Amino acid sequence: MPDKITIYTDGAASGNPGPGGYGTILICGPYRKELSAGYRLTTNNRMELMAVIAGLEALKKPGSDVEIFTDSKYVADAVEKGWVFKWESKQFRKKKNRDLWIRFLNLYRQHKVRFIWIKGHNNNPENEKCDKLAVEASKTEPLLEDTGYNPEEETLFEA
Repeated sequence: MPDKITIYTDGAASGNPGPGGYGTILICGPYRKELSAGYRLTTNNRMELMAVIAGLEALKKPGSDVEIFTDSKYVADAVEKGWVFKWESKQFRKKKNRDLWIRFLNLYRQHKVRFIWIKGHNNNPENEKCDKLAVEASKTEPLLEDTGYNPEEETLFEA
């Protein structure tokens, strides 16, 4: 039986919207991989979701048993409380981050994923490291363009 994969994630944005980044740590047995990237203009919620997407995209085997630790209620509750599936059934009408939720769901359905919400900045070493990766990425040039981010959604749609 394959090892369980543990993924820790965090996102950050300075200004919200503003420069942002994500940090992701994947752990499987003795193996550990850290991922991060920064973007010129984005939001905290987009980076929280991007951190999860980056972790899932890094998985090599479909059907993996995955636990994702996040300090984002937006992401954890959307999945664990089933909101994202209702949003999907309505084509994400009037919902922010449609592009990322669609991308996430495609990856989510390839694995056995469970989300565990953890309080941020609460001395969890992996969460603290993800936060550091996210903040550093948001300040490291060259910053990428978050091509799916639409500033107009900030005033038109719900999270």
